[in-house]
Amino acid sequence: MGKRIYSQARGKGSLTYRVRPIAYRYKISYPSLSIEGMGKVIRLINSLGHTAPLAEIEIVDIRKEIKDKNKKIRFFVPAVDGIYEGKEIYIGKRPENKIFEIGDILKLKDIKQGTSVFNVEAFPGGGGIYFRSSGSFGVITTKDDKIDIQVKRRKIKLNENCRAIIGIAGGDGRIMKPFVKAGKKYHKMKSVGRKWHRTSAVKMNIVDHPFGSGRGKRIKSKIAKRNAPPGAKVGHIRPRKTGRGKGVLV
Repeated sequence: MGKRIYSQARGKGSLTYRVRPIAYRYKISYPSLSIEGMGKVIRLINSLGHTAPLAEIEIVDIRKEIKDKNKKIRFFVPAVDGIYEGKEIYIGKRPENKIFEIGDILKLKDIKQGTSVFNVEAFPGGGGIYFRSSGSFGVITTKDDKIDIQVKRRKIKLNENCRAIIGIAGGDGRIMKPFVKAGKKYHKMKSVGRKWHRTSAVKMNIVDHPFGSGRGKRIKSKIAKRNAPPGAKVGHIRPRKTGRGKGVLV
């Protein structure tokens, strides 16, 4: 009797292959589009579910139309490189049009060309989507109908009212530090619900995986059905072409 293959076991959603809920207890978001003013970094957090450290920011809502005067709003964003607890940041333009500082949250149309930004929204009010991992950032290049952000060798075009944080996401150089021990790598992958280390399918016995045995490491071709359950989805998944020639009957 063969063992259950990894993709089947993970697809079941057992405790062995499940992300710990504590890893995603902090939800990254921005306040509503109408909120502007000065905020303060309350604390910096090391979240298990995020590669970059998180910053908890508090801002006082001073809008006249709300009933609860001076309501305090707290939200979590990836921490900018160089930030510290107690630092004051601004959401929107600073008073008297002073130059922005790292950690400020602005709309793309209010940011100068050549500025590094991260935690960028895909659409206004949608929350940060792009450049959220540690050390990541994009550079604002051209500003026409759409705002161009340079990402290595490509560009993305976004609405001018999308918000972003000035600077570079914290935690840069994270992948340069070696794990040293296999146990540390194991626990790191365990925190995000990953299987480690992964054995190549062709190295397994034939009872353990559809690609098992190999007989000279020749991987068997297999086309999985589109509605196949986890574990049966191995090989070609929804392939456009199978490589099999269609002969013409004469």
